[in-house]
Amino acid sequence: MKWFARISTAVLFATLLGGCGSKVMVPPRIDLKNHEVIGVIGFSSSAEGKLGELATRRFVEAARRDQGMVRIVNLGSEQQILNEIGRDRLDRETYQMLGKGQELTTIVTGRLTISDVRPSIRIGVDLMSAGVSADVDAELDVEMIETSTGASLWSASGSDTRTIGQISVLGGKQFAFNADDPEKAYGELVGSLVAQVSRDFQVTWVRR
Repeated sequence: MKWFARISTAVLFATLLGGCGSKVMVPPRIDLKNHEVIGVIGFSSSAEGKLGELATRRFVEAARRDQGMVRIVNLGSEQQILNEIGRDRLDRETYQMLGKGQELTTIVTGRLTISDVRPSIRIGVDLMSAGVSADVDAELDVEMIETSTGASLWSASGSDTRTIGQISVLGGKQFAFNADDPEKAYGELVGSLVAQVSRDFQVTWVRR
């Protein structure tokens, strides 16, 4: 059995050596400096409340984290923009107008879709207090648009299912995500979605 012990030791040693290889940084697949100045339209949401606002802010933070100084302009919500420029939808001409008016080369848009909400009502032990949480299926779709042509440059999507709290039942199948502290109530769900769609803007590490 000595030969088996020697072979096992050699395999273990080789595995340890392979695992100790140095890590090499791989730059982001997309360099945002090549797309400056970037306009961000507040992500829309299929549900009432602050989920879209939170997803927009988290995405911008994640996308520029490894990019250094990148010039980004917050353009407001889609409806605000359309009202200001007198258009009824985001199309090629709208993006071109925004590009010229704001001196933008690229615009980022996104939509958060809540496809299913399964609420659960919890009654406090004093029978006087209650809380509503829900299992939520959510998907985040993000796209980069070139303002000069209205063409799509890049897109990504992410999906997740989480249990979240502090929702309001509006009636029927309508729910509002309007917690006083959205970061605490919905932070994990939004963080997971943003992590999936922002990978191309971030540094990665590979072992060699």
